[in-house]
Amino acid sequence: MNRLILAAAIVLIALPAAAQYAGHGAPAPAAQEPASTREFIAANDRMHRDMAIAFTGNADRDFAAGMIPHHQGAIDMANTVLRHGTDPEMRALAQAVIQAQTAEIAQLRAYLARTAPR
Repeated sequence: MNRLILAAAIVLIALPAAAQYAGHGAPAPAAQEPASTREFIAANDRMHRDMAIAFTGNADRDFAAGMIPHHQGAIDMANTVLRHGTDPEMRALAQAVIQAQTAEIAQLRAYLARTAPR
């Protein structure tokens, strides 16, 4: 449950910036946008693109395959906070998100490797 709360919190960090460019196919951020805004938008775009997996009909494997890019998106956003953020609480939360999501990505990849169709 704590991992879910941490992931939700980091997403909330990006919402104000992402709201300006909501939706798929949104215009690219202008060069005059703050670097953090450009990074959040790029991470969001990459995450959504990579989550467009080929579904197999196996809910467990599809969940695992879709969650990997979702978690990577959280890591990418957290890294943006570490590069550009200054609030100690948010920086600590970003560190925790990176740690938790990295471990979960490893678990998801291990599951996919262990359950690969033969």
